[in-house]
Amino acid sequence: MSDDQIAVRDTHGKPATYVEAGPADRFENPGLPPHRPRRADLDEGAAKRAEHQVNALFTLSILGALVFLVAYFVVDPNLRGELILIGPINLYHLILGLSLAASMLGIGLGAVHWAKTLMSDTEVVEERHLQASDKAARDEAATILSDGYRGAQLHRRPMLLLTAGGALGLFALPLALQVVGGLGPLPGDTLEHTAWKKGLRLMIDPSGTPITPEMVSQGSVIHVLPEGFVGEATHGEDAPSALEVMEVKAHSSVLLVRLNPDLIKSQKQRDWGVDGIVAYSKICTHVGCPVALYERQTHHLLCPCHQSTFDMTDDCRVIFGPAKRPLPQLPITVENGYLVAADGFAEPVGPSFWERG
Repeated sequence: MSDDQIAVRDTHGKPATYVEAGPADRFENPGLPPHRPRRADLDEGAAKRAEHQVNALFTLSILGALVFLVAYFVVDPNLRGELILIGPINLYHLILGLSLAASMLGIGLGAVHWAKTLMSDTEVVEERHLQASDKAARDEAATILSDGYRGAQLHRRPMLLLTAGGALGLFALPLALQVVGGLGPLPGDTLEHTAWKKGLRLMIDPSGTPITPEMVSQGSVIHVLPEGFVGEATHGEDAPSALEVMEVKAHSSVLLVRLNPDLIKSQKQRDWGVDGIVAYSKICTHVGCPVALYERQTHHLLCPCHQSTFDMTDDCRVIFGPAKRPLPQLPITVENGYLVAADGFAEPVGPSFWERG
């Protein structure tokens, strides 16, 4: 359809027909609306007040970022309190969240207020041009940038540049800390040793109920933690902190399964179990996801993250997926009628890494 034609379609949706557009169908380009000066354009006092307001917002952002940085390194991560209508809350997370929100809000509101009150608001039309630019075009671009610098009044209000730069610069630090430090501390030797020790009872997670051999039926799967880190043991004055409980769950979680003893292929697996009851680390040896899917018919354990599959009848040997090591077995025995750890893990649990052969 040309610029001098218009499309006509009837109400029944038939294909459009084209007719020549008459003079009455054409209209003039209205152009840009007339510029309406703002108060800050006409009154230097109003412009000064707007500048102070923008500076205050950027300063709020700077203070929020500084509070975040100080709290990140100084405040106890386990600091807790109680708020009205909310109840118990981790104050460390609350301080980090509010300070980061203030930093983001200061930058956002400051930028919007700056643009609406001080920056040039004259509408312009930029015609399309070829991508290749000659010297004249480059000079024109430099002039545009210079005009933008002046249009933002940075040449007259240098404090804006300082506060905006400070707000944006400091705001990047909390984000960097969240990316680098927020992932948690480096593992160090935490995977070399777990909370399991000789004589610790196996407790059902999360109830904290001790387990007798009779409680484990064939084909059942029980999620287990060591005694002292689950159930009622996590309450009271001598109870472990929430952070300690999370750390124990991260490296000491165990799956307890009863197999038909005739199906077990490994002698070590038999010796470290009790009448077909075997205990294996729940932490996948690929990247540490929880291995929690048990196929009762095939006796396979499946990691839901990357589908690593372990054969429980063959000492949790890897039969599929990216994992390269079997799941470590926890030796167990019976003491006073309850299942207990005969010892800790004989090898590091969790994902493989470059220092582990």
